[in-house]
Amino acid sequence: MSNVVPLHKNPVPEPPAEPATGTASVTTLSVVPDPAPVPLWVRSGRTVRRIATHERTREVGRSAVRHSMYVVGGTRIVARRTWDGRTGSRYERMLRAAEAAGNYEVAEEWEERLQRFRDARHRRRMDLLHSPLDAAKGLAVGTGAGIGGLVALGVVMAVNNGEIADVVTPLAATIEFIGLLIRIVQVVWGPALTIGPFLALLALWSVGRKQQAAPIWALPANVRSGEGEPITPSIVVKALRDLGVPALRNAIKEMGDAGAAMLGPIRIAGCGVEVDVTLPSGVSTVEVQQRRRKLAENLTRHEHEVFITLPEAARTVRLWIADSGALDEPIGPSPLVTDETMTADYTKGKAPWGQDLRGDAAALSLYQRHLLITGLSNQGKTVALRSLALWLALDRSVQFLMGDLKGVGDWAMFDGLASVLIQGPTDEHVIEVTEMVEGAVEEMNRRIQAPPGTTFPPLIVLVDEAQVAFMCPAKDEQKRPYGGSKANSRYFMAVRKIHNQGRAVNVLMWQGTQDPTNENLPKLVREGAHTRASLALGTESQARMALGDKAVDGGAAPNLLRPGLDRGTLVVASDGITIPAGQSSITVRTHYIDDDNAKAITERAKALRDGVATVHAIDRGEQRDPLADVADVLGDAPRLLTQDVLKRLATLNPAAYGDWSFVDLKRALDGTGAEPYKSDGRMVVAADRVRRALTNRDDDGSVSATG
Repeated sequence: MSNVVPLHKNPVPEPPAEPATGTASVTTLSVVPDPAPVPLWVRSGRTVRRIATHERTREVGRSAVRHSMYVVGGTRIVARRTWDGRTGSRYERMLRAAEAAGNYEVAEEWEERLQRFRDARHRRRMDLLHSPLDAAKGLAVGTGAGIGGLVALGVVMAVNNGEIADVVTPLAATIEFIGLLIRIVQVVWGPALTIGPFLALLALWSVGRKQQAAPIWALPANVRSGEGEPITPSIVVKALRDLGVPALRNAIKEMGDAGAAMLGPIRIAGCGVEVDVTLPSGVSTVEVQQRRRKLAENLTRHEHEVFITLPEAARTVRLWIADSGALDEPIGPSPLVTDETMTADYTKGKAPWGQDLRGDAAALSLYQRHLLITGLSNQGKTVALRSLALWLALDRSVQFLMGDLKGVGDWAMFDGLASVLIQGPTDEHVIEVTEMVEGAVEEMNRRIQAPPGTTFPPLIVLVDEAQVAFMCPAKDEQKRPYGGSKANSRYFMAVRKIHNQGRAVNVLMWQGTQDPTNENLPKLVREGAHTRASLALGTESQARMALGDKAVDGGAAPNLLRPGLDRGTLVVASDGITIPAGQSSITVRTHYIDDDNAKAITERAKALRDGVATVHAIDRGEQRDPLADVADVLGDAPRLLTQDVLKRLATLNPAAYGDWSFVDLKRALDGTGAEPYKSDGRMVVAADRVRRALTNRDDDGSVSATG
């Protein structure tokens, strides 16, 4: 049987038919015909389109247009400059710009300059009427004098040489030299006429290239994206013109290219530049502030790289424009980490907190200032707050009462440094923190009642994640809530009392909160802080809660910080930090101090002190053992002044020891062998005597006080 040869490599077989009985099976393969050929004009069109849309072709086209427009733009720029130099158009533009800006004094000055220019031009034109005759006379006199001089020189040569022919030698040499110059010009003239236009085009191209006088789409990729583009007056003016404010756009159009008259000098400021813009009449500063994103994009920057503030001058905005990408670079380590010899001074010193946008060190005074730091979760609030406490811990006179209502160990390194350290997020922890703050209120009242002139060591009452306390639903036995913002709220009222009077006796309230609202950060509490700082927030209303209306109206915008990307960057409103004149806030990029470095700093702080017995829970109303409590508050110190022992006992349990005096302490220790005694003229309590008394006393001989 003959074979069937397929015409295609992949024939499509027909399904085999059932062979008839007694007959041989024959397999048949169908032949698929060739598809219809694509016409040549279609293939050619596809090829042309592919070539025309290729990126390399586009780049060549852009390059050709760009360099051609450089020549055209350069011609326009040179013509404009020439016209400005020959006419008074420059003065007229400056005059219109001053009038549009409402600066009539400057307008009068430019008008005077224009008039002086016109007078000088008129004199030059009048001089031209007499210049041809004067030039002809001058040429005749000059020629005669020159020939006479040459003849005189020839006479001298003839007398000297004895040759009468030397009389005309200088004149002949001069004529020959002039002929040589004419021949040189004849040789060079032809090539100069050929090359000259090309040199002129090259000069125009250079001017256009320097000024980027080409359509945006034809410029190189890095210029189109604005990457690395320096900030110039023309760029700022164009950004303002395209901001979408009709009055501003029309005023700049009337100014022509003299819109730069609105701008002050562009100054280098840290990792960016700063410029003051005096807005034309009819344009408010609010209209510019509300368009920060568009202004940043017009300046080829991201929104977070442009800050708008209001200086003292009326109708003026101050723009700080960062170098592209500069704010994404980390700042250096904290001086607390790099300088192991650093100490703190609560009264006169300032905490090294970070850097401002200029790159200058930003330091904060903590002296008699209540503090509030807020922001969204995981933006660096605790680290920013902790870095201030770490610096202040290096002043051995400072005492701390700390409540961490997150309870994940962010403040654990202050164990042995803080008198009280409560860590945990439960209602029970909120109750203990509330009673800690109430104990600070009692200490504040004791200080207030002290004799006039008495000085007190600073007492910092620090509560991190304070929103947990404000939102706590727990109530005490009298049905008074611990949380909330009403007059019977225990935590709220304790904080308010410290805000009202604590500053005068160095009892200060520091709080850190998340995501502020009226419920978790009451108005009276947030407005009681002297130093208010905010990391990234979600809305402008939250920014007003965090910093106040004055700061936000003056340009503060923590709601425009980028969550996650601007971690550790906060906006500060305080008189404790240096803020540029006319501004109500400053943006600070804080140093990051990790847990290991924080522990090392607290170890240095502990070495400066006699030892602090940290209390981790507030005892409430149970039977007390004064001798054991005295031993606890002595900690590692070999001895303490009796007044310091009393303060620590009051902090340990305000209910039991808050109203104790020196007499009460002496009575509690009488007969134990650990009585106070004088050392260097001051009454002290010795730790070894107290421990010996605890060891030797009978089980039924302990002295107790009921709280």
